Amino acid sequence: QVQLVESGGGLVQAGGSLKLSCAASGRSFGTYTVGWFRQAPGKERDFVAAISWSGRSTDYADSVKGRFTISRDNAKPMVYLQMNSLKPEDTAVYYCAADNLKHFPIVLKDEYDYWGQGTQVTVSG
Repeated sequence: QVQLVESGGGLVQAGGSLKLSCAASGRSFGTYTVGWFRQAPGKERDFVAAISWSGRSTDYADSVKGRFTISRDNAKPMVYLQMNSLKPEDTAVYYCAADNLKHFPIVLKDEYDYWGQGTQVTVSG
């Protein structure tokens, strides 16, 4: 069992930066792939980024490549999403998710078993 709690969301101007955190609990968290997803009002929950259990592999949606960076610290245990050069279209509720499937990346939300409650990110234009 894994519990996830996101934090770090807020209001930022276009071009600015935010760093989201996902605090995890659960003895086996270090073996889980973790993903970040986002959901804007009236839209589907979309894949943003994923990181393998070791942190050595990462994957990003095309819309955030070069702007967002996912990282993790299994000792804490935490997963982070550094978001730079933010755009108004990045406005959404951001969720972290975890699963221990062995393939990577995991980009389909239905393949993740554990989810946080989400944190709101609003980018003003």
